[in-house]
Amino acid sequence: MKKYTREMVLEQLESGNRDFSNCDLSEVDLSRANLEEADLSKANLYKADLCEVNLSKADLYRANLTEAKLYEANLREANLCIANLSKANLSKANLTKANLNRADLVWADLSGANLSLANLTEARLSRADVSDLREIIYF
Repeated sequence: MKKYTREMVLEQLESGNRDFSNCDLSEVDLSRANLEEADLSKANLYKADLCEVNLSKADLYRANLTEAKLYEANLREANLCIANLSKANLSKANLTKANLNRADLVWADLSGANLSLANLTEARLSRADVSDLREIIYF
């Protein structure tokens, strides 16, 4: 699994590469980056700073986002199927139409998040903070 730094990711994005599948991005600060439609499937994003990042339509299938900071992140229509988001900060994140099928959201902070039309089938939400959600959750 190749380890990336912020500079390496931004350089790849600038050259048009959006494939970061199976990459190690743990603890990398990618805040405010544009990762729209990026392939981050099976990527390790443990404790990554993804605040205010654009991950709309990104593929995060089976990604490890444990303890990731996703405050105000745009995850509209993102594929988070079977992703590990335990203890992640998703407060005020836009998860409209996101696929969270079988995602692990145990202890996640979803306060103020927009989960309109999100697929939460079999998602694990125990101990998650779901206070002040901006939209209705559809299961």
